[in-house]
Amino acid sequence: MLEVNNFIIMQQLEPFKDRGDAGRQLAQAMSLTHAGYRDVLVLALPRGGVPVAVPVAQALHAELDLMLVRKLGLPNHPEFAMGAIGSGGVRILQPGVPGLMGVTQREVDAVSAAEQAELARRERQYRGARAPALLDGRCVILVDDGVATGATMLAAVEVARRRHPARLVVAVPVAARDAFEALSVAADEVACLALPARFRAVGQWYRSFGQTTDEEVQSLLAQAWAQSRDAASQPYPKEPT
Repeated sequence: MLEVNNFIIMQQLEPFKDRGDAGRQLAQAMSLTHAGYRDVLVLALPRGGVPVAVPVAQALHAELDLMLVRKLGLPNHPEFAMGAIGSGGVRILQPGVPGLMGVTQREVDAVSAAEQAELARRERQYRGARAPALLDGRCVILVDDGVATGATMLAAVEVARRRHPARLVVAVPVAARDAFEALSVAADEVACLALPARFRAVGQWYRSFGQTTDEEVQSLLAQAWAQSRDAASQPYPKEPT
């Protein structure tokens, strides 16, 4: 493990089996470096970040919740991010947008409106009546399955900052170097298992990288939240007499 200031880089050389495997490896690394942190909240970026975040929250004995943000894809090439939006009206655009590849302001606004509707749908479907977790004064760890342009995670950082955490950590299995550097400025700390010199896509670092479904997200969250309730309901052990 290398430490660059307070940014952690693990030298992962082989692709992860799947998101669960990446989450377990990230959890193992962070249990060595963040176990002593108090009042930790792990926020998963749905959908792909949820199976990664679950073992991280378990390893740190931390509360698990969601950070809902959405990538803004280019109108004719939605796989490429021109920015991202998050709760509370946060919108981050890549340099040159509008204008990049001929994208107009009207197209940016149309994509933003569509993704805002999807963000609201996910909020209803994943969270239901459950109130969002409080961030104020806590150590907040944002988790996703990887970072390419960094736009989505930067939006997540901005949303989190507005809710006044004491410390803000980004934790991902793999990241592009440019995105890692941008996040190192925006967050208090970045934990990353793989920082490849030649980065093409997040998926290249997974042997299995199928889309995480809404049903999988709901199931993982339901299990994690049920375990959290069960733990909270357990009586404290009696003091020895």
